[in-house]
Amino acid sequence: MKSEKETHVVTGASAGIGLEVARGLARSGARVVLACRDQGRAEAARDSIQKDVADAELDLLIVDFSSQASIRRAAGDLAKRHPVVDVLVNNAAVVSKTQKVSPDGIELVFATNVLGYHLFTALLRPLTVAARAGRIINVASMMAYGLELDDVEWKRRRYDASGAYAQSKQANRMLTWALARRLEGTRVTANAMHPGAVSTQLLHSLFAGMRGRTTEKGAETAVWLATSPDVAGVTGRFWSDMREVPCSFHDEAAEEALVRLCDRMTGL
Repeated sequence: MKSEKETHVVTGASAGIGLEVARGLARSGARVVLACRDQGRAEAARDSIQKDVADAELDLLIVDFSSQASIRRAAGDLAKRHPVVDVLVNNAAVVSKTQKVSPDGIELVFATNVLGYHLFTALLRPLTVAARAGRIINVASMMAYGLELDDVEWKRRRYDASGAYAQSKQANRMLTWALARRLEGTRVTANAMHPGAVSTQLLHSLFAGMRGRTTEKGAETAVWLATSPDVAGVTGRFWSDMREVPCSFHDEAAEEALVRLCDRMTGL
């Protein structure tokens, strides 16, 4: 029989911010599901956390967030093992210096960073609604701009790696506000956060040689949003360093148009 621990799911948990979020949640006493693309890296992440938190209860979920078939399989597997998800931290993200496509033929950055969040969250919604007080945290960024709903795949524009990442992070925030509206009347909250410029492979791919904050510092706000009683019931906000910050991307019509686009692109 399973313990009464909460179940927290962290995507992109094999390294960087995601690994430190998972570590922080394990320290809080939660059962943590590490949703990772690579089996070997997932096992290494699990072992790293287990060394720090001897009694950590950890589970691995192997999923490629650029592939909708993989996301659907993983969501089904997760539901069989954990019928309730108390916290979902959407963190998995990529950058690509050149224009690439996902296994579904969709521009890779949008497919992973936006459609991956959107589809996984939608499929896990019954599990989060079943929680006593579910929390969804979307890792976004201050580096957010340039979303063009009629050209999210860079078919008309000349591809730009920074621009592709920035539009995905703008979309992450906008989807969070739309999600918060859809969750009204449930016990689930949805918030977005900025981890800061963190020294990860992703940062160095965009800005070679740039030094950022530690992954531990970058994970701090996400762990706080997932666990603190200070934000119980608080939803539809944007956070940085455990403080609410303004967001310029509040436009309900545009948010709803983005949701419709993502629904079409994922077959929801």
